[in-house]
Amino acid sequence: MPESWWGNAIFSLIPTIVLGLIFWMVMRMIIRGDRTARLKYDQIEAEERAKAGLPPRATAAAAPVAGQPAATTATAAERPPEAAPGQDRTSA
Repeated sequence: MPESWWGNAIFSLIPTIVLGLIFWMVMRMIIRGDRTARLKYDQIEAEERAKAGLPPRATAAAAPVAGQPAATTATAAERPPEAAPGQDRTSA
């Protein structure tokens, strides 16, 4: 173990830096592997849909967001009435 102050400081920081680099590399590999698997799955799905004669799957931009209804283009007659600020909807 080093006797100088700077030697102790460097000796103490090296394990933290090494573990941080290992964590970063592992997370990077996991994220890249997941991305590659998703792309490959989408490619296989597109090939299978083409073989079955189905239309291509909608892109991610056209897909509904989780928590939102699929049909977001309801007309005014189909929408529920909105309460004015400060009013209770059950009192109408």
